[in-house]
Amino acid sequence: MDQPPVHMSPERLSRFARHIVLPEVGGSGQAALAASHVLLLGLGGIGAPALQYLAAAGIGTLTLVDDDVVDISNLQRQTIYTTRDIGHGKAVAARRWVSNFDEKLAVTISDRRVTPQTAPDLLEGVDLVLDGTDNFATRLAVSDACVAERVPLLSAAVGRFQGQVGAFAGHMVSSPCYRCYVGDAFDAEDCDTCAEDGMLGAMAGWTASFAAMQAIRILIAGTGGMGEPGWGKLHLMDGLKPEMRTMRIAKDPGCKACGSGAG
Repeated sequence: MDQPPVHMSPERLSRFARHIVLPEVGGSGQAALAASHVLLLGLGGIGAPALQYLAAAGIGTLTLVDDDVVDISNLQRQTIYTTRDIGHGKAVAARRWVSNFDEKLAVTISDRRVTPQTAPDLLEGVDLVLDGTDNFATRLAVSDACVAERVPLLSAAVGRFQGQVGAFAGHMVSSPCYRCYVGDAFDAEDCDTCAEDGMLGAMAGWTASFAAMQAIRILIAGTGGMGEPGWGKLHLMDGLKPEMRTMRIAKDPGCKACGSGAG
């Protein structure tokens, strides 16, 4: 175990002691987390529980984005909200949750809808994007912006008893982007249908907590930490069997975002 950074206060040392004693994290890893800026897009079934673990990990700066309001049907899986939040903006409620949980974390919010035009502005100064939005058009807009701005992306999705988490760094020569995975056919607005199909709340939690763990892996990779970031790997979770399997996504040479078709 390396020594904790000398600038970490006794209160922060105590708060993150269980991280610091892990050889894979240590003081240098905890310092890397404290210096990191994560953009969390979508504060629903993925984003709400993921936020809890990102904040608990001591991610120093968080940008939280969602243009929706809290509905009573959200409470079954979106674990940061209470009945008092119903009718209020998710971004505002999420910031309130973080403030109550750890006032030392820096938080900015946005309730603007994410589009190809607005996505690039959100990425300034960001080290990692965790996308938990609920439609392909938004996911592709975010992915394209991440490639253009050279920001790595974790994309997470969940429905019924299935979840998936993938790590993409399309700005790198050998790594795919999210568009390499899904192609160009999904640029239209077509939201997932959890209202019709249903979703096990704990399945959202499993997917979100795994996404948060992958975020930590990526953010401390420079310290030696938890191994390679795993760019291009897509982890598929099945809550019924239960099991998880991993597949590797190939970079599409003709991808219009990160391949020869770009620009």
